[in-house]
Amino acid sequence: MKQTVRYPKARGFFKIRRHPVKLTALLYLKEALIAEQYESCAGFIRIAREFGANAQEIQSILEDLRRAPTG
Repeated sequence: MKQTVRYPKARGFFKIRRHPVKLTALLYLKEALIAEQYESCAGFIRIAREFGANAQEIQSILEDLRRAPTG
């Protein structure tokens, strides 16, 4: 089940695909980081990469400023 959005381009259409498994793995990665369950993060990253997540998407979750330690 791929959600595809089509946008007009000068010569035809281009597609933006969002794979639900990739989005779910990135969401679980974010929740694991918030809950400080670092053991499961590698598995979520591996699944997200398998389904098309790029390094920038993963890095933005890992460097989320809202997770900064307060102390």
